This record gives sequence, structure tokens and C-alpha cells, in this order.
Amino acid sequence: MTDEVKQRLCAWAQAYHCTDFIDTDPVQFPHRYREQRDIEISGLLTAVLSFGNRSMILRKADELDALMGHSPLRYVLSRRWDDDFKSNDRRSFYRMVSYAAFRCYFEKLYAVYAAGKTLEDALLGYSGIPMQQLCAFLGVSDRNPQKKLNMFLRWMIRRDSEVDFGVWKRMNPADLLIPLDTHVCRVAYHIGLTDKSSFSLTNARRITEALAQVFPGDPCLGDFALFGYGVTHK
Repeated sequence: MTDEVKQRLCAWAQAYHCTDFIDTDPVQFPHRYREQRDIEISGLLTAVLSFGNRSMILRKADELDALMGHSPLRYVLSRRWDDDFKSNDRRSFYRMVSYAAFRCYFEKLYAVYAAGKTLEDALLGYSGIPMQQLCAFLGVSDRNPQKKLNMFLRWMIRRDSEVDFGVWKRMNPADLLIPLDTHVCRVAYHIGLTDKSSFSLTNARRITEALAQVFPGDPCLGDFALFGYGVTHK
């Protein structure tokens, strides 16, 4: 990697890693809360809805927050989701995600919080890096890039950030993987962080390793550089 590329990435990260980022990003929803468990619940559910048109994402996440009575932990423990998300309801909750499918997240979260744990506690019962732990908890493949889940993990684990929360103190930001989306992939390929433009776990790892050269111990600071620049320079 050339010094010019490193300088660009540092400049872009400085420009986009700021509180202004919050107002236009799904991270604004967990930022409504201060207690770790509320942040975890809002963060995970917002992240899994974060695909498609950005205005649609924000509208749906806001609708979900209102449905939870602006109190995620209370909503989960109350089991009101039993009525709101019935196991046989195949209607669309958001795009191709049905009410029945979305219910699964509430079931898993309820089991954690009813046992008096945090989501961080629950994930530490699994092996691997944070992405593998979260995938194991949710019962999904860890062989895909899992952009939404890696974004959520960035929110929870990155520290000393104006945007991310850093509430999970027992996980290492160095173990995070870049949330690979269209903007990140395009810009990373354009500036030579990878020689592939494919959406794959291999490519996510390759880009993360390149970013670790610029941001040692905190490769996902580079997410702000690549995503922020990519969105504003389409």
C-alpha cells in the first residue's frame, strides 16, 4: 500500500468519523439509549433491518422503536412480541423478512435477558472471533460477509468513538471484520486494498487486513473512510 493511499484513508476517516455521521445512519436508533441492554437490543434489531433503501431502513427502524414503546429491554422481557410477531404470521414485516422470521430475534434475546445476562455475556459462551460468536448465537452462517452483523459488532466493540458505543469491553476491536457493502467494496477495489470486487468473506478479510496496516488495532475505523467517501462520491 502506498503512502498516498494511507494518507487518503486517514483523511477520509477523520472527515467521516464524527457525530454528524449519526444523524443519517441507522446507528442513530441505539443512540437513543444509555443502558447497555437497551443499546444491544436496539442495535441488533436495527442492524438486521439495515438493507435496501436508506430512507426505508430509517423509517422501519423508527417504526420498530415505537412498537417497542421506546424501551427495548422492557419490551423484550414483557413478551409483548408474542402478540406482535406471531410464529405463524407470514406477512412481510420488512421487505422479504416476515413477522414470523423477525420473531426469532426476540426469542433469542428473551432467553438472554430473562437469564439476567447481557448479549455480550451470551456471545462469550461461543468460540471464535466476534463475528463467529454472533453467527453461532443467531444460528446463521459465518462463511458469508454478514455485513449487517459486522456493522452491529462495530457499534458494540469499537471504543473511543463519537459514533460507536464500545460497551462490550471483553472483545477486541482488532478482531472485527469490515462491514462489506457496495460502497466499501467499490472504493476498496478502486484504491487497491483488494484486487477483487466480489462480496465474499475472503474479500472482507482481505480489506480488513489492509485497513489494519493503516489503523493498527482498529481496522474498522477504515469503515468510515471507505463508506463515507463512497456514499458522498458515488
